[in-house]
Amino acid sequence: MADIEPIADTAARTPPAQKAIPNGRMVLLFAVMLTTAAGNTAMQSVMPSIGTALQIDDVWISLAYSWSALLWVVCAPFWAKRSDQRGRKAMMALGLLGFVVSFSLCGFTLWLGLGGYLPAAFALCLFAAARSLYGGFGSAAPPAVQAYVASRTPRAERTQALSLIASSFGLGTVIGPALAPLMVLPFLGLTGPFLIFALIGIATLIALRMRLPNDEPSFPARGTAYDAPYSGSPTAEPGNVPNEDDEDAEIPGGPHKLRWFEARLRPWVVCGLIGGHAQAMVLGIAGFLVLDRLGLRATPAEGTGPVGLVLMAGALATLLAQWGLIPRLDLGPRAATLSGIATAAVGVAMLGVASDIYLIALSFAVASLGFGLFRPGSTSGTSLAVTRAEQGQASGITASVAGASYIYAPALGVWLYNHSDFLGFGLIIALCLIVFAYGALTLQSDAKLTQDRG
Repeated sequence: MADIEPIADTAARTPPAQKAIPNGRMVLLFAVMLTTAAGNTAMQSVMPSIGTALQIDDVWISLAYSWSALLWVVCAPFWAKRSDQRGRKAMMALGLLGFVVSFSLCGFTLWLGLGGYLPAAFALCLFAAARSLYGGFGSAAPPAVQAYVASRTPRAERTQALSLIASSFGLGTVIGPALAPLMVLPFLGLTGPFLIFALIGIATLIALRMRLPNDEPSFPARGTAYDAPYSGSPTAEPGNVPNEDDEDAEIPGGPHKLRWFEARLRPWVVCGLIGGHAQAMVLGIAGFLVLDRLGLRATPAEGTGPVGLVLMAGALATLLAQWGLIPRLDLGPRAATLSGIATAAVGVAMLGVASDIYLIALSFAVASLGFGLFRPGSTSGTSLAVTRAEQGQASGITASVAGASYIYAPALGVWLYNHSDFLGFGLIIALCLIVFAYGALTLQSDAKLTQDRG
């Protein structure tokens, strides 16, 4: 919740100049996102093999994530609002705790299924329930991290700052698949990555609690300054003392409630939603495609290495986009979004006809390069479309849009792919082209978006 000041003083106040976030804090924020990203991509690299070992159809493996994604959509805006009231650090900690508990339970239930202690279908149902904890509570961390960065970064630098945070996901998707085969241990088997990343999550949570300064408001807002901030009531209480992050202080009273499809956000939300569905379908298909085209269905344990290699290629391409192309070319939100989605369409078309591990990895890398440009572009565009006081809500909407893409899109992509390669990849390419055409007509220019509003 924003610090509250007497109304007469606030009316004349000039917002303080924003300063760069200290490197130590950026490292902690980066670690929060990196840990969850690495864990989730490690899970993605072993789940096709786990599903095959359990003799469960591919589409059911994909659907096991749906309930978690739905909870993410519902809960992310709630946690984003709570981050404005309780502080960003508290919500990051809650998100990490949700990650740790979810991964521990997911790994345990799958271990019981693989060991024959539980029927395969029952183990998958328990996995889906445990995974929902990540959707419900893990969704607290990304909006808090995004809001923390966006509210402390000048407008002209926000695309690059958010791209840096987004690149933690990219780096995580390199580390996760790279480590996953090494974590397939004798006793734990294919569930080893779940336990080990849960332990890494605990270490990250401890570092966050110890090293990131507390940003929880010192006092609750009181009086009519909060209830009716523009009434001019003389009964308004004196405000809180500024906390250590005073550069983030904002005019009291709070903005109106943001909605997904209001005029300022609509183009970015529509692009993010449709493009996100395309990306989710590609990720859903990738692991199963590797097993099929390399003939590894009969030996699923051998599939973790090739699947991890393909995911790593995509992750490295994502890092190239977010660490290299965006800052080097100084791409704004519109340029990154449109160039990214066009590149992704080319990569998906290549993936549809790739037949060996090298072409599959190259094609997936090209698609990931495109999505690596597209995602930071649409995210920063959403952030720049609203005021600084609305960053918490905007980050919640961004997280919800991302989560909505994973409710049914991966399962739909896998289902279409199992029936026809043409249907699966054709739909993904069509979604990319729709985003490009719609975005070219509706997205604001980068010059207008990044103009400093003072």
